[in-house]
Amino acid sequence: MIKYGAMDAFFRGLSKIIATVFFIGYIPFASGTFGSLAALLFVLFLKPGRLLHGVLVAAVFVIGTASAHAAEGVFGHDSGRIVIDEFSGFLISVFWLPFTAGYLAVAFFLFRFFDILKPPPVRNIERAVSGGLGVMLDDAVAGLMANLFLQLWRISV
Repeated sequence: MIKYGAMDAFFRGLSKIIATVFFIGYIPFASGTFGSLAALLFVLFLKPGRLLHGVLVAAVFVIGTASAHAAEGVFGHDSGRIVIDEFSGFLISVFWLPFTAGYLAVAFFLFRFFDILKPPPVRNIERAVSGGLGVMLDDAVAGLMANLFLQLWRISV
């Protein structure tokens, strides 16, 4: 029989694996950029259709929120080791866009730009929402901003 303590340790360990995107968050420099790069490679190789992409965005956001919340208890508030938010944000930045090298590269740089610069409303959300939801939400908005920019550019060309 599994004891509660063993289950707690299991879920804490699983949360660390998810929150660090299989330990990418342990890279000692630019871990957020590497988390975004992992998402870029994931999309590049998987090339999900719109339905699967939408399911992935929702699932990664929900699971990422729970794991980021638990991982904050281990690593501290919005630790650089938590990169599931960058993974999720990049998935959002390329939603309903062609998976061409050009779109993926521009989405990568735009998402990183908005995530690092944190223009309003990204910074406002980061300050207003705490816990795992706050960790995930500011990157989701940065991803939405990158996606909106690319969608507008796509329809104007």
